[in-house]
Amino acid sequence: MSDSTTSASGRARDTKETEDTEDAEETKETKETKEAKEAKEAAEQSVDLKGGPGHLVLLALVFAVPVLKLTWTLGGSAAAREALLSMEPSNWPDVLIGMLLYEPLLAAVLAAVVSHASYAYFAARGGAQLHTATPLPVPAATAAVVPVTFGLLVGAFHGLWWGLAVAVASYALRLGVIAEYRTGRRHPLGGGRRTRTAPTGWRQRAADASRWVALTLAVLVLPLLAVVSALDGRSWTTVLMCDVNTGQETERARLVELARKGTGVVGWDIAGGEVVNGLNCAVSHDEVVRSPWWRGA
Repeated sequence: MSDSTTSASGRARDTKETEDTEDAEETKETKETKEAKEAKEAAEQSVDLKGGPGHLVLLALVFAVPVLKLTWTLGGSAAAREALLSMEPSNWPDVLIGMLLYEPLLAAVLAAVVSHASYAYFAARGGAQLHTATPLPVPAATAAVVPVTFGLLVGAFHGLWWGLAVAVASYALRLGVIAEYRTGRRHPLGGGRRTRTAPTGWRQRAADASRWVALTLAVLVLPLLAVVSALDGRSWTTVLMCDVNTGQETERARLVELARKGTGVVGWDIAGGEVVNGLNCAVSHDEVVRSPWWRGA
């Protein structure tokens, strides 16, 4: 009797230990799975909060494209370096500004990308929580402010139709961000993480299509337009005909204006390939400095 009782209690103890071990292993696996899921969600959240690839493209556009424009247009790295030193840092943004003023399509696409990227960023930072808690007309109305502003700016320099196209396209992309949160394609909590589920219904498909259009504009169209504009051989600023003192005589020369000094200008002598001072200047209507890269390469 005693032996059977001891054997039974031993089996019960072994069974309990086995169950405890299995429970501990299941708890450990569940904890590891939960930690892995949280790490994945945190990584996704950090990408959304950084604005995605659109911000990287914008940074590259601001820093790299103006230098590329100077290097190709003026004829090399040495010329670009000399021009940058003559322009002074306060005038360096003039290169990018000039490209936008002379290229309406580049300005339009950049405006649409900036409008969408900024709206998506602030939505991921918590703006989506407020928007989803209010009636749809409220976020739809507030989302129109920046597109209308950009439309007015582009329209002032490039014409009514360019401005109208910018306003409509920018607003449509912002409505796409609202649709992503309203249709459940993104979580309003936790940095705007995507649900990663197959879309159901035309509203979710339209929201996904808007996101892909915005991504294509930011990653493909905008960089392509920026590089084409940088390598087209046209000046980013005014081209002038000025009197230039060569040391022996004064002659008329075509200059790319770099800065204004007193009654004259500091400019790049297109024929001479150097920085000179120009006086008695008149605007030249020929903006081409050299052949485009795809012709002269």
